[in-house]
Amino acid sequence: MSVMASAEEAPQPQPGDGARGRVRVERGAKRVRAYLGGVLVADTISPLLVWEAPYYPTYYFPAGDVRAELVAQDGAPVHSPSRGDARVFAIDAGGRRVPDAALRYEQSPIELLRDAVRIDWDAMDAWFEEDEEVYTHPRDPYTRVDILASSRHVRVSLEGVALADSHSPRLLFETGLPARFYLPRTHVRMDLLELSQTVTHCPYKGRAQTWSVRLDGSLREDLAWSYPTPLPESQKIAGLICFYNEKLDIDLDGERQTRPSSKFA
Repeated sequence: MSVMASAEEAPQPQPGDGARGRVRVERGAKRVRAYLGGVLVADTISPLLVWEAPYYPTYYFPAGDVRAELVAQDGAPVHSPSRGDARVFAIDAGGRRVPDAALRYEQSPIELLRDAVRIDWDAMDAWFEEDEEVYTHPRDPYTRVDILASSRHVRVSLEGVALADSHSPRLLFETGLPARFYLPRTHVRMDLLELSQTVTHCPYKGRAQTWSVRLDGSLREDLAWSYPTPLPESQKIAGLICFYNEKLDIDLDGERQTRPSSKFA
């Protein structure tokens, strides 16, 4: 079941969506749990998925499935044009109190949200979908990741300097993002790459290390990344290097590719 409401949010179009500028609410089928300080805060088999952002949903829990104490906070409610006014709560669990950790839209124009609790993802120590821990944000049920072996010729360059050249890339296709080209390290100028302090996480691929490029003594930060130990479903890209299409020149089978526009541009 899903419902729509007018909103300032502009979620990524999903099957059955109407006009852009609406928030989608959908009942999920996964068991979802959140922990704080080692204590179970919420546990439900009937979560609500609410697309507040363009790229992924937020989990809302039925109020009866929240096991931790919600402590009402003073102050003005949080307002959303789509969801209405929300009361703000701290969460007590595991000997800790986390402020601004939960919202309740008890008078929301979206009926499904009136008896639901929105728990802030970053306020919790751990999240699980079924018995698998999930990182960064909830998985979008409409996002698909395909990783395909290819013999296409991929050349990556920056300011005319070749950084990589390969005839055996792995092409990764992820819903809503440009195609990515993952290349063997033996086909990459690793002497020009320096490991960055930046670490990123993806709920579909896992924890990534980031690489910068040093040319002529100048460091161009965070232009490539790699998943040393990706999640099982993404093992095909383990250890391979991928460069941002948005920030470098990529030639595919001898044809220069247009730099795509995305949230990473």
